[in-house]
Amino acid sequence: MAATFLFAEESLPDGFKKIRFGMSVDQVKEELKKDPAFGFRGDRDVSLLPGENRVLIETDTSRTAPYSFLERCWFQFYEDKLYTITINMKKKKMDHYSIYTTLTEKYGNPDFLNPEKSEWKDDSVIMSLERPLTLKYTDRKIFDDLQSKAMVKKTAEEQSKQDFLDLL
Repeated sequence: MAATFLFAEESLPDGFKKIRFGMSVDQVKEELKKDPAFGFRGDRDVSLLPGENRVLIETDTSRTAPYSFLERCWFQFYEDKLYTITINMKKKKMDHYSIYTTLTEKYGNPDFLNPEKSEWKDDSVIMSLERPLTLKYTDRKIFDDLQSKAMVKKTAEEQSKQDFLDLL
């Protein structure tokens, strides 16, 4: 019997539904208003994050869209451009296995896998499925740029852990 290998035909998505990386806050708000499954309530769901040029839209479907597969969603912006989408799914309506199976069928095996997270990457997108049931889309170029600007050093505990692992 010959082994069959599935090769992903699709590139990683640059957003979720009609919401895409690079959209402005106003463009994302308009798309959220059009799709009741997000539970968007308007400007009261929009807030400013600490730091320069950072806006966050947080939606909650518990009251406005109980039928939705989505539970809570976060849309993070930098310099008025969307670069991160985080979607928590309702565990009573969806399961990790179904999402993981669908993602591997569409995009191939993850580039990184551990019990807590599966992650797919390409040059422009990082997509991860995290336990218990969170799907994240990140614009890799903006994320990498923000990471390099932060240049956060490891804490003593993180460095100690890494030193130990290096001995193995």
